Amino acid sequence: MTMIQFRDFQKVELAIGEILEAKKIEGSEKLMLLKVDIGDEVRQIVAGIGSFYQPEDLIGKEIVVVVNLEPKKLMGYESRGMLLAAVKKDGEVVLIVPEKKGGAGTKVS
Repeated sequence: MTMIQFRDFQKVELAIGEILEAKKIEGSEKLMLLKVDIGDEVRQIVAGIGSFYQPEDLIGKEIVVVVNLEPKKLMGYESRGMLLAAVKKDGEVVLIVPEKKGGAGTKVS
């Protein structure tokens, strides 16, 4: 495990996002294209959760999003954030979600 300084961790901006739209990316078993409301804007995020979630089950779900990550292109789609998820020992991906509704844009610390 690589240790980081607390000041490095402080650079990461986390916020609650609400998934407005979700669809599987054609040609990929894992990738899903999400439209996520992060409070002051709606972001497009590409996430590798397509093997574990159906698009219709994600609509309205609140998730935790890294909002200050540099954009990255995946399969021709620009991803403007990253959702937080855990990977269980068996490989299953589990979304990190707030215990209670927090509202899109709520800062996570």
